Amino acid sequence: METIDAGPMLPGGSATEFADAYVELWNTRNYAAIPRLVSESFVMYDPAAPAEGIPGPKREVHGRDGLRQFVEGVTTGYPDFEITVLELLAGDGVVMYEARLTGTHDGPLDGLPPTGRTIDIRVVSVLRLDGDYISEHRAYFDMREVAEQLGLTFPTVIRQVPRLVAGKLRGGL
Repeated sequence: METIDAGPMLPGGSATEFADAYVELWNTRNYAAIPRLVSESFVMYDPAAPAEGIPGPKREVHGRDGLRQFVEGVTTGYPDFEITVLELLAGDGVVMYEARLTGTHDGPLDGLPPTGRTIDIRVVSVLRLDGDYISEHRAYFDMREVAEQLGLTFPTVIRQVPRLVAGKLRGGL
């Protein structure tokens, strides 16, 4: 999908305003805001970023289209996905915030069929600003905690194997 860059969303905006707009983009699925909020050379470092299907190597998301695809993938897997900022620190060209991520795994996610389980994790994010755009997002959280909450750790996953295999055979993985 082609997007038109209508210029920055927050020309001269504060670092806090950028963080608020970025979180709102995720929570409202406002994909139209992406080209006005992040730079063309945007890079996101996220332990959940898949190795295939999104621009960038595993654990990285590159560019505006990559961000859109990643947000769409996450919110398809977790239709009620929400970010709640708990604490935010902003400085010159950088924002760091601690947030709570919640969502119910009711849709396919990176080849994993829905588990119906809810995640509730803490994440620390660092946003770097370059002029009037966000140029980088680094997310830090424990993927093992996510796997545990989804019931995908040994020995719990053993009970899930037949369903996971069936999902793969149906083309869900």
